[in-house]
Amino acid sequence: MGGWLEGKSLADKIKQDVREEVALHQRTRHQVPGLMGILVGDNRSSQIYLKSKEKACQSVGIASQILTYPGDLEPRALKAEIEELNGRDDVDGILVQLPLPSHLDAHEIICAISPAKDVDGIHPFSLGNLMANQDGPKPCTPLGIIELLKFSGVPMQGRDAVVIGRSLIVGKPVAAMLTNENATVSVCHSKTKDLADIAGRADILVAAMGKPAFVRAEFVKPGATVIDVGINRVSDKDLVRELFGDDEKRRRDLEERGYTVVGDVDPRAAERAGLMTPVPGGVGLLTVAVLMKNTLDAFKRRRGIA
Repeated sequence: MGGWLEGKSLADKIKQDVREEVALHQRTRHQVPGLMGILVGDNRSSQIYLKSKEKACQSVGIASQILTYPGDLEPRALKAEIEELNGRDDVDGILVQLPLPSHLDAHEIICAISPAKDVDGIHPFSLGNLMANQDGPKPCTPLGIIELLKFSGVPMQGRDAVVIGRSLIVGKPVAAMLTNENATVSVCHSKTKDLADIAGRADILVAAMGKPAFVRAEFVKPGATVIDVGINRVSDKDLVRELFGDDEKRRRDLEERGYTVVGDVDPRAAERAGLMTPVPGGVGLLTVAVLMKNTLDAFKRRRGIA
């Protein structure tokens, strides 16, 4: 019915704006923003994510470094490392890559980060400001979603929005942001009754529950805008064939990598949607771009730069 709501154009614009402003501060102040990534353990996906963020930093002129620690690092030791970074003037952002090993409490570790350096926007102080609709860092993926809707001219005020998923990283923050944009928001989850019926009323549907192709076409109101946050590795050849038919790229993914990436929305739902974000190529690109902007904003806030 509609088309794909791709994230590349907006992500490129955000990064270009950051690149130009970082270059300006380097010329005039002889300073650039600094971002520290923290990786505990040897989670391969986390390593890849942090490397992509480090590469993005390099592309816009932000100083970055990944600090790696063994998987059995004690909570007290990790918090001491974070406290040392809190005190460094050349560090504007601290990013703890999740998930952490099971013996580490993510909430406890995030709380150790100075709110001024919380570029992920998930410190309780930052989330409190979000709920109060105040200025401050906001979670990267939700902010990317809101910016994409604005950039694409999708109205939010007065529209019915449904968010499937209630995580602190995506579901709850994006629901708050949509509310702040004057949408009428419902948050659904695994215990929601008649989920397809509720989702089917949405003008804006955000899927963020981490289940491949969970949102089927019947969940989608004809003409709705669908935001697919999911990034799931699927290796089942029959399922991939069911979702994508004889798509050559997906077949090659299975042969070369043993999996292909599938969102939380069945790609065939695009036939009912007015606009829908692709996976890959949608929200994921914006998450990294917004992290760059959050780091620049933290740099400016800490130095009182308007």
